[in-house]
Amino acid sequence: MGSGYRILSEDQVEHFLDRGFVVIRDCFTPEAAEEYTGTIWTRLGYDPDDRSTWAEPAIHLPVHREVDIKEFAPKAWDAVCDLVGGEDRIEQPYNWGDGFVVNLSKGSELPWSPPTAQSPEWHKDGDFFRHFLDSPEQGLLTLVLWSDVRHQGGATFVAADSVGPVARFLAEHPEGVLPDEFPYPDLVGQCSDFVEATGRTGDVYLLHPYILHAKAQNLLRLPRFITNPPVTLAEPMRFDRPDPSPVEQAVLRGLGVDRYEFTPAAPREEVVPERVLRQARMKAEEEARLAARSG
Repeated sequence: MGSGYRILSEDQVEHFLDRGFVVIRDCFTPEAAEEYTGTIWTRLGYDPDDRSTWAEPAIHLPVHREVDIKEFAPKAWDAVCDLVGGEDRIEQPYNWGDGFVVNLSKGSELPWSPPTAQSPEWHKDGDFFRHFLDSPEQGLLTLVLWSDVRHQGGATFVAADSVGPVARFLAEHPEGVLPDEFPYPDLVGQCSDFVEATGRTGDVYLLHPYILHAKAQNLLRLPRFITNPPVTLAEPMRFDRPDPSPVEQAVLRGLGVDRYEFTPAAPREEVVPERVLRQARMKAEEEARLAARSG
């Protein structure tokens, strides 16, 4: 493997191949984050200083604004290019929206449980398409930290060795798998390397699209804001090319082969998740609150 990477070191690429993720620190400043997170409390309709108004422990907000990461977080953009095999393999523009995943107090009434295969809600992202081994809809998964994320403060749990089990499952199902058809207890039951994805505002976790993850408890009850925008590929992944990207190499490692020819046995298919309808309603309510505040 040559070291023709824009920003990643050989060690970082090897970490991605071994453990399915790499962390890029300080991709944007807290001041840059504040420009997008400053309206969150108005959008929620909650008082940040009065926890009794925090009706929901965790909320996934809709998107109002987007930013092109080439401009906003060039370090993250360069790392994305390195992992998927170059800029020309990405559908552009690659934008981050302000559809924040807010964790205020999820599970705060229970004692702390570190991540294990028995943790609740393990899943693979992508509720909007039929999943194939080569799906372009999700070339990378990202966790963008718009606030500090501390231990026991609502981080994301990551099953760092889940690429192999998911790759093998998808290879066995060339007809594709709908979002609700994954046998998550079986898949995560094959994993033993679990990580709590903590960090500071401006840190970005780039994860293999097959990585299983779950929401962690927020015992600290400190507001945690992240987004998880997928990187869409211009074309499906290929596992038979002479220069597979690190994302493709990780799949080949998971399958235990050097080369793999894959052809979907069914058409690619979009799915409209219930989340989209729910967020459309939320967006109208948020726009009314934002207008009232500015008025």
